[in-house]
Amino acid sequence: MNARHATPDKETIALMRPFERLELAQITLVSDADQAERASTLLCQHSAWGFDTESKPTFRVGEASDGPHIVQLATPQHAWVFQLHDAGCRAVVAELLQLPGIAKAGFGLGDDRKRILHKLGVQPQGVLELNQVFQERGYRKDMGIKGAVAVLFGQRFQKSKKAATSNWAQPQLGASQLLYAANDAYGAIRVYQALGLP
Repeated sequence: MNARHATPDKETIALMRPFERLELAQITLVSDADQAERASTLLCQHSAWGFDTESKPTFRVGEASDGPHIVQLATPQHAWVFQLHDAGCRAVVAELLQLPGIAKAGFGLGDDRKRILHKLGVQPQGVLELNQVFQERGYRKDMGIKGAVAVLFGQRFQKSKKAATSNWAQPQLGASQLLYAANDAYGAIRVYQALGLP
């Protein structure tokens, strides 16, 4: 094993300039089959996507999540936030996640994959766990998107705790939710690129 590489601590990251995130104009909310088909056409022009999901939080002991409620896929220029209420939209997302030859890159995807199998009945193909790539390159395990952005770009990736624990199952998502969800996937594809992955 190579020598372990140091990663910046929280205090160091807090002093870094913010990572430039996608704005709302670069984010598309997808809630039906027609919108999903249009998104699919654009996504399939790329060989890799940033990938993440969000589920409505559970607060009671023993309460099972019926998530994910949204799936986020991003290119280096744009992100699509797919709501999974609509059967037609779910079907297109299931097709996208099964496409071979397209990398779906993200952080901490083990739970996401289990939930997708339960909700959509498919096993995502080409999933790339970026934490594992960093571990193979001598960084600590489970670096996460904040550590990765700090190491690769010298920047601070901002995440809103309020958005993270918001209701992702609601019919209308707010601007803060769209920004949070889309940028998780966008950050992942930027990290993927910066790592020089094929």
